[in-house]
Amino acid sequence: MSTGVAVIGSGNIGTDLMIKVLRLSESLRMVAMVGVDPNSDGLARARRLGVATTADGIDGLLAMPEFADVGVVFDATSAGAHRRHAALMREHGRLVVDLTPAAVGPYVVPPVNLDEHLDEPNVNMVTCGGQATVPVVAAVGRVTPVRYAEIVASIASRSAGPGTRANIDEFTETTARAIEVVGGAGRGKAIIVLNPAEPPLMMRDTVYCLCPDADVDRAAVAASVEAMVADVAGYVPGYRLKQRVQFDDVDAYVPAVGERFTGVQVSVFLEVSGAGHYLPAYAGNLDIMTSAALRTAERMVARRAERKVPA
Repeated sequence: MSTGVAVIGSGNIGTDLMIKVLRLSESLRMVAMVGVDPNSDGLARARRLGVATTADGIDGLLAMPEFADVGVVFDATSAGAHRRHAALMREHGRLVVDLTPAAVGPYVVPPVNLDEHLDEPNVNMVTCGGQATVPVVAAVGRVTPVRYAEIVASIASRSAGPGTRANIDEFTETTARAIEVVGGAGRGKAIIVLNPAEPPLMMRDTVYCLCPDADVDRAAVAASVEAMVADVAGYVPGYRLKQRVQFDDVDAYVPAVGERFTGVQVSVFLEVSGAGHYLPAYAGNLDIMTSAALRTAERMVARRAERKVPA
């Protein structure tokens, strides 16, 4: 039996997620799409697809008769709005998958730590850059300690909607923290680039890891990264390595570390193309977030079914 879901946020991310639920999920059933702009394309698409809608935000959702059939709520709004949404959904006993950088619940990156958080009432999907790069940091960390990790996420400007642009500061802070908390790096830094190129470019992510073990097994690190990339590609088919994992010896003062560093720099170059469910293939940043959220919700619902706990 499928579990009903509502999506709060009728922008790019919310609309893409709605379409994924409708097309791809066997365990989730789209019940309601929630927005604040009655003229948004997301709400118009939802109505055409037979999904109940409201343009009155979270209050409108709570007033809908369909809310009784909702077990999981995806929040694709903003970090500020999510704090109120989280409190209201907690009162009503709904599971929440948060696609904003609010981080009310624990960070979740499916192939790294989802199993640890399947029983949480609210989980946070970090950011698009986090979903793309934290798995790589964790993969390097499975073989050797990572003293410092820095990621650069470059996305097409056209794929960054108002919500993404309003959350740039939260993006960098949340991603950097997830690099440390989930990825296991001693220190993390995140940079996002909104690339205005025309035609739009695919999402590109670069991951730099400074590892203090100068004699690290480089073949083992490369194999670990490749295995992790394959795991992510299992639910994000457009996720791939652009070239082989690179290794460089380092023996110099490193400003990011604040002292002389001796060891190895591991460099990983990624590309993420989207499935084209809502925006074109260049919007890999959308696709990796919504795909990760979908995978997370399906696993959480399955977990509750195993334990015979209503979702």
